[in-house]
Amino acid sequence: MPSYEVFAEFYDSLTDNAEYRERADYIVELLQKNHNHSMGLTLDLACGTGTLTILLKELGVDVYGVDASSDMLSIAQQKSFEKGLDILFLCQRMEQLDLWGTFDTCVCTLDSLNHITDYQTFKQAIGRVARFTEDNGIFVFDVNTVYKHREILRDNTFVYETDEVFCVW
Repeated sequence: MPSYEVFAEFYDSLTDNAEYRERADYIVELLQKNHNHSMGLTLDLACGTGTLTILLKELGVDVYGVDASSDMLSIAQQKSFEKGLDILFLCQRMEQLDLWGTFDTCVCTLDSLNHITDYQTFKQAIGRVARFTEDNGIFVFDVNTVYKHREILRDNTFVYETDEVFCVW
């Protein structure tokens, strides 16, 4: 993911509308209250700069993060250090996930699975998650649909501007 080397520095300012707090609260409520699932040891897959990971930790979740970008993880580690949180961050690609044990819950948000465009690689990533998920574990993820890519995103230009960066997508 070489593009994230430069992008990592600006990622948080460009995703400040992602409503991370609401996402964290929703995931915990969804699993604990609606599905009676204890989050237990939780993996934040494709955690990026760790914003969701940190919020889950602050909610009492035993969580660690995995991302393919060392630059994104460097920012995640710095943010967790500044908050006095002890969170493990590992640099691994989703399809090469290799852990020392299993987890009870895996979350993968902000359409991170959409970044895998090769079907075989996608199957490998899902297979790696399954391999390290405890029996009765839960994998929570979101994706953009084919409809959204064809009808909403296609042929549109999106502009994000902050004091630090001007991004046209």
